[in-house]
Amino acid sequence: MSVTRFRASCPDCRVTAELDALAFRLALGRTAERTFYSFTCPACGSAVRKHAGARIIDALTGAGVPTMKLHVGT
Repeated sequence: MSVTRFRASCPDCRVTAELDALAFRLALGRTAERTFYSFTCPACGSAVRKHAGARIIDALTGAGVPTMKLHVGT
């Protein structure tokens, strides 16, 4: 079975790494401004959080990245 991998960069140490899809988490907010993905930098251990636009959301959900909704209701 093929595992999807994504390239991600750390704003703290500036390392770009290739990570398995399961290394990411996706949080869907009520608005686009509150939607983000996160991962832990494998080089420095920093918790990284970045805005997730429509293309990133589609890619991450398509790869099976764990997703949570940050709002409930309408």
